[in-house]
Amino acid sequence: MADHVAGKVIIVTGAASGFGRLVSEMTAARGARVVCVDLSEDVVEFVESIRSNNGEAIACLADVTDGDAMIGVAAEAQDRYGAIDVMVNNAGVMPLAFYADHERAASAWSRCIDINIKGVLNGISAVYDTMMAQGRGHVINLSSIYGNYPVAGAGVYGATKAAVNFLSESLRVESQGKIKVTTVKPTGVPGTNLGSGVINDQAIIGIVGQNAGTYFDAVRSLASGEGTPNQADPDDPQYLALAPEYIAEAIVAAIDQPWGVVTGDITVRATGDGYIL
Repeated sequence: MADHVAGKVIIVTGAASGFGRLVSEMTAARGARVVCVDLSEDVVEFVESIRSNNGEAIACLADVTDGDAMIGVAAEAQDRYGAIDVMVNNAGVMPLAFYADHERAASAWSRCIDINIKGVLNGISAVYDTMMAQGRGHVINLSSIYGNYPVAGAGVYGATKAAVNFLSESLRVESQGKIKVTTVKPTGVPGTNLGSGVINDQAIIGIVGQNAGTYFDAVRSLASGEGTPNQADPDDPQYLALAPEYIAEAIVAAIDQPWGVVTGDITVRATGDGYIL
């Protein structure tokens, strides 16, 4: 089988942690040239680790909510590597909260809108002209199953992810035949640190609905070491908490396709997770 990852120039936002870090590592190991974008200076050390393993990568300190900064990232990628093949709009935050939490959630909600919607739009805009001029490109946008349907506790976050779905599909329609578009809709994935932005821990109830009682009991048991081995085994249908590597591998698999083939939507689940969305 042909390798469609090696040699590609891939921009990844939110590259210092979570899915972004994993995708950057995996694609660099496959011979891609990776432009790692993050607000955190940790991205510099991360890129050094990629290079120490004979990978090709550069670090860009940039805020995805700043359109000019993202244009600068695209220009740096173009100057360094002569092309932009893939843009992975991964940066995002998840401030789950109920409307009753509005006083303490307001600033986090505002930031969520800026990062999750404007950040994706800025990423698309930064690479659009280059990809259209090249006659090919691939935009991968990180959405969520929360964007599938409105639930309690995720009004703002879910709305931003529904917006990502709209941005993705409209881009596909407008650029059909030149820019491939993939929308990734992760389920709850504990290992990404995305949950650290949750405002009200009870707001997670929307994702599990009628399964809340059994789900929370299972999670507590697993965390305490009292859960069944099946729940921690990805080879078992009772597998409870999806490891982030499975999402990252699916993203890399979407990149690893001929230019005429696109994986439009990606959702990877742990079969025993209990999420209703």
